[in-house]
Amino acid sequence: MTTPLITLFAAQQAQTRRERLSATLRQAIADGALQSGQRLPSSRLMATDLGLSRVTVEAAYSQLESEGYLQRKIGQGTFVAITMKPAEKRPPTAVLNAPLSLRGQQIVATGGCQDPLFPHAFAAGSADLSAFPHAIWRRISTSQQRQRGEALMRYGDAQGYPPLRAAVARYLAQSRGVRCDAEQVMILTSSQQALQMLSLLLLDAGDQVWLEDPCYAGARNAFIAAGARLTPLSLDQQGAQLRTGAPKLVYLTPSHQYPTGVTMSLARRLQWLNLAATQQSWLIEDDYDSEFYYGDQPMPAMQGLDRAGRVIYLGTFSKVLFPSLRLAYMVAPPELIEPLCRLRSVIDGHSAQLPQAITADFIDQGHFAAHLRLMRQLYHSRRDLLLAQLAEKLADRLLPMASPGGLQLTVKLAPDLAPDKEAQLSAAAAARGLLLPRLSPLYSHPATAQSGWILGFSALTRAEIMQAVDKLAQLDY
Repeated sequence: MTTPLITLFAAQQAQTRRERLSATLRQAIADGALQSGQRLPSSRLMATDLGLSRVTVEAAYSQLESEGYLQRKIGQGTFVAITMKPAEKRPPTAVLNAPLSLRGQQIVATGGCQDPLFPHAFAAGSADLSAFPHAIWRRISTSQQRQRGEALMRYGDAQGYPPLRAAVARYLAQSRGVRCDAEQVMILTSSQQALQMLSLLLLDAGDQVWLEDPCYAGARNAFIAAGARLTPLSLDQQGAQLRTGAPKLVYLTPSHQYPTGVTMSLARRLQWLNLAATQQSWLIEDDYDSEFYYGDQPMPAMQGLDRAGRVIYLGTFSKVLFPSLRLAYMVAPPELIEPLCRLRSVIDGHSAQLPQAITADFIDQGHFAAHLRLMRQLYHSRRDLLLAQLAEKLADRLLPMASPGGLQLTVKLAPDLAPDKEAQLSAAAAARGLLLPRLSPLYSHPATAQSGWILGFSALTRAEIMQAVDKLAQLDY
């Protein structure tokens, strides 16, 4: 009875669990899957099947009763109160009169990079927003609006709000060993925007770009959009391996390789810097989650070792604060700043000033450092719990990869499983309400791809992690 509802629930993107369940039931009634007079499962059974609390289910049932969708009868149960005529199926969309460009077709074929709107298990890379200091953020926002409200409503600097650029430069110097001043920092909406801008500014069609294999899909998409020729870099225990040639640009995630978790050794970093200096190649260092390192001390950024001015450093606030903030930063060599600002002026002008001003105060008043300390401890404990649960219940089926930090844990499927098991198990997991981001699509060639999943744990409570691993263990491997 509830299997179709489980599938619909997993696909819903409303914000809260109650809203997701309410939307699921409305859709099932609208589609005709639930008919007038049909009895729904008890709140206890529905809560068990969907991994929700009974209070959440009761709240959703009451909401839909008030809207007229359901009728609740004391001692009998909850029943569908109406029948809705299913929407008529429309004919397939006509073929575009003007077909996409070859580059456009390549971009569409990648599938895009859509992050899940709700962090259910095991959505990767989501921060735990319940632990965010909302009261402090509201207080700073009120103060900024009172003191600078009118000025912050005007057009802003394409390079970014100067106090935030200065705060970012100080933070990176202290925490990551980045060598820069505020004039080298640019504030953007996301790391993805930085990659798109660098692709537009630095690459011509046919230029060589080297990137790790497997690799962050957003980077690959940005370089494909620029018409670049992509060359995959094999990985070993020291990180991305060098090869012969003269690339125009190299993309690396040396502190915590995405998605394998490998940390690039100092010797390998120096080799890459030497190649960039010798070949006059640009080297993009994407430091996407180095704030969350669970060892004694993370290795400093490559940028701090660069003496030739070939490294462009990227970071983001989406994972350390919250995703809808839409703020990231890029540290570029001085000669690139003016061209980047000109480019930004014709793309979207600038980032919103009020969030930048709030973030600057949040950093300068010490709240950012305090928040990071708390979240490191919280995420560290959740990472350890996930590893322990996998070792206890799935040691013969899933093989965790390196996990010195980050918000997700990459696991490989046991080598004795068939290659198509990854897709089959992912689909079966979706029916149980589990999202399993697949590992194999991040490889450049299917023949060399490894099967597995990228399991996000940072936004999940201890109970949610344990329940999700139980569901994972119940799959038919």
